[in-house]
Amino acid sequence: MADELTERYRDLLQGSYDCVDRIVLNAYNTLFYSAGGFRQWWRSLMDGSDEHLDNAHLMRMAGRFSRRVRGFAKAHNIPVIDCRRGERKHDVAEEFLATHTVKRGLFLVLVARAIAPVWDVRRSRGSLFLTKKTAFVNHYSFHIWDPEWGHITIKMAGHPPFGAQVMLNGHEYVACRATKAGLNFSKEGNCFTQITDAARLASTADTLADKRTIERLNQVCERWIYSTCLCFALGIEEQERTGFHYAYSIYQVEYSRNLLFARGSQMEQVFQRMVPDPQPTGCTPGENSLRHDTSPQVALETSTAVGGRARDTCV
Repeated sequence: MADELTERYRDLLQGSYDCVDRIVLNAYNTLFYSAGGFRQWWRSLMDGSDEHLDNAHLMRMAGRFSRRVRGFAKAHNIPVIDCRRGERKHDVAEEFLATHTVKRGLFLVLVARAIAPVWDVRRSRGSLFLTKKTAFVNHYSFHIWDPEWGHITIKMAGHPPFGAQVMLNGHEYVACRATKAGLNFSKEGNCFTQITDAARLASTADTLADKRTIERLNQVCERWIYSTCLCFALGIEEQERTGFHYAYSIYQVEYSRNLLFARGSQMEQVFQRMVPDPQPTGCTPGENSLRHDTSPQVALETSTAVGGRARDTCV
């Protein structure tokens, strides 16, 4: 259904399409977030014993994660970059992609410290006590090229309980689908700047709005999170033996409406009238934002972000 903005500038448009933009999913093992569940998992890992369940052994697991990541990356010529505090890791990855050709699979690992839930283990008079707390631990952002979703990122804590976030982009998904369908287009960032068949592109974008999207999201998560990320903490055999399995929930989704202007000069005039400052500082979740490109055929994007930490919307 056309909105007021689209109706107002209809005569200047070549077309429009709606698209899911940024998608962030939480990945977590529900068993790990209770003291009893974590202890039960540890026993299945250690042949029924929790004799070695202590902070020292948990730290050793985190150290093993780091050594395995760096060893694998070195053996396969995959860069590992330790990021400074406040450095925008997505920008680092985009700059890497702009200067390198990547193939299917892991192509970059970024490391940074961030807050994560961890278990503190204490023993007293023969009893074992587990207390949940938060601490700064290394997080590993695995940048992966997926044949269906393009550039995806899985950010995983290197310390038990190995919580993670999976970050995807709907425009990347649409670009991959459009390429497979033989559509001709040019894309800069999240803007499709040249499109020969706007209707077919819109139809492709609509596939992210159907019920099969849940299955698609589950498939892309399962395709990489165990074999490319968790494997550095737990080998495949250890994962299977202990029944380690992630559940997924929605952390953030952005939905955009993209207006395709026939002429760049008209787009620029509209944009300047609507947004006096051409480089806005950004919007908080729930507000509308505008994005534009100055190519001969251009796209203006209005987007709305919906975010939350609830785990009740599961994939």
